Amino acid sequence: MTDDIEVTEIIEAEEGVAEEAAPSDDSVESRLAEAEAKRDEYLGDLQRLAADFDNYRKRVARDQAQLVARAHEGLVKELLPVLDDLERALGAAEVHDEATVVEGVRLVQRALADLLAREGLEEIAAEGTFDPHVHEALLSQPAADGVEPGTVLQVVQKGYRLGDRVLRPARVVIAE
Repeated sequence: MTDDIEVTEIIEAEEGVAEEAAPSDDSVESRLAEAEAKRDEYLGDLQRLAADFDNYRKRVARDQAQLVARAHEGLVKELLPVLDDLERALGAAEVHDEATVVEGVRLVQRALADLLAREGLEEIAAEGTFDPHVHEALLSQPAADGVEPGTVLQVVQKGYRLGDRVLRPARVVIAE
């Protein structure tokens, strides 16, 4: 009988430990509610962050478009005096002799070249050896005596770069 009492005591002790280890339904529900509240809070934060980023992206795109528009406006504003000079040269061509007109057109060309140089435009040097990064070979001709193959013989169209970018390669004729 003592064995029965001991076994009963052990079973009751184990059940007590099991009850203490097993959480109550109220505890599970409160933890679940807490977890759902945190989830909703994190989801709200994420949605606000996504909306903020979308607004930022739209604002940057709008600012870039305005910057490009202002840059175009500035360049066109600087080109207007050149246009005025060309109109004056054409008006003078109707009344004056040919030499005056040629000199007027040269002045306009020089003014335009100076304006573009101030904006960072540089002419690509086309003399010497052919460079495929800045030259475009249109033709190749047999090399004359003393001319090495790959040498630029003639510039068909000037090339230009703006900063470190090639806007238009120089179109050249090279020696074979």
